[in-house]
Amino acid sequence: MSHDLSLAQSHAFQLSRDLMVPVTVFEVDGEYGVLPSDEIDASDDLEVVHEFFPWAAH
Repeated sequence: MSHDLSLAQSHAFQLSRDLMVPVTVFEVDGEYGVLPSDEIDASDDLEVVHEFFPWAAH
């Protein structure tokens, strides 16, 4: 977990590209975390900030 959103987004982007899976940046209690999107449950109390897709066109 990190308090720095830009750091979390950077890690999420790289993780998505390395694993070639969608990765989600989320916020809980003022901190940001990163998980592969398929590991997040709808029942989790997370605020989704952004989802990165490794195959998205730039």
